[in-house]
Amino acid sequence: MSGGTTPKFCNEAGAREIRIGVREFECIGALPPFDHPHVFLDMGRENEIVCGYCSTLYKFDPALKEDESVPADALYHEKPQVVAGHG
Repeated sequence: MSGGTTPKFCNEAGAREIRIGVREFECIGALPPFDHPHVFLDMGRENEIVCGYCSTLYKFDPALKEDESVPADALYHEKPQVVAGHG
């Protein structure tokens, strides 16, 4: 990944397929706390892959940027952790 971090995607809405702008990413399933183990998926030269945990079909779409997905809410943004006593 050129940006240094691996994007994470989820399928909270239960979409049949999710189009993404990367071939290497993590699938987390539903949103925490109902997520499955965060698994790294690599399409290689293929244009689609199915998550073995949640069966979501991910399709590579070269028109999308690394931080874009269709549906848009499939891109998962981790919440910053707050450390007690700091901040």
